Amino acid sequence: MPPSHPYSVPELQQAVLDGAYGPLPQDLAVTSAFWLHHTTRLAGSRVTYRNSYLLMRSGDAFGACSFEAGEVAPDFCADASGHTLDTLIRHESAPVRIAALDAYLGRVQPHRSAAGAETVVLPTGTPEERAQARDAAVAGLLDIAPGAKVALIGVVNPLVAAIREQGGVPLPCDFNLRTTHWGDPVTDDMAQVLAEADAVVATGMTLSNGSFDQIVEHCRKHELPLVVYAQSGSAVARAFLGAGVSALSAEPFPFSQFSADATALYRYRAEQA
Repeated sequence: MPPSHPYSVPELQQAVLDGAYGPLPQDLAVTSAFWLHHTTRLAGSRVTYRNSYLLMRSGDAFGACSFEAGEVAPDFCADASGHTLDTLIRHESAPVRIAALDAYLGRVQPHRSAAGAETVVLPTGTPEERAQARDAAVAGLLDIAPGAKVALIGVVNPLVAAIREQGGVPLPCDFNLRTTHWGDPVTDDMAQVLAEADAVVATGMTLSNGSFDQIVEHCRKHELPLVVYAQSGSAVARAFLGAGVSALSAEPFPFSQFSADATALYRYRAEQA
């Protein structure tokens, strides 16, 4: 492992390219790459979630990154298989870089055997049952003081509810939603909610849209707890435990929404990292 924590995603990328985390990425190849467009509307919900994912397999690991519509074309995958990871970690597209970096870090240190990882098995069941179990696992990482204002960057309605149940005040922020399930207004101004927050919860999607480093720096500077829930870049976010990230729910592929069978997510806390 590297001698110190990275302080930005570009710094982490360079450390990986230099071999600080294990084998050189130029010696590891992508076996398969695939592009997914996925929509979900759970029973009783008025919201349809629309997600696009880029996934890369290298060895026994899948690297993943969600991205905004149009950022990565499906035909990218036609030529991605067979490339070495160093080439893709240097790619001009942020989602490609994050997926490749996630594949590398997930391969050299799998979540399933990582020190400090708490395995949470999401049960076989319906989409609603599995989503409820996943969101409960993420909510279990929250440690909110009564009355605390919690910036929720990347809105998931059960986390809005979980913040309220623990006595916190959610400050929802999302680029694609305008209201929560209960009609709360959702802002797209991340700076506004960060300025008001006593604690922060953020999705791994912040890795691909470039806001992750800003969030981590803000939380580090102001000594605010930061919980990350990540399907995108779960192994990338893990590298920042203890360096701005307080706790992490890491869910590598296959994600809960892509399987009806039992799958695992992994919870980390900085003091265990």
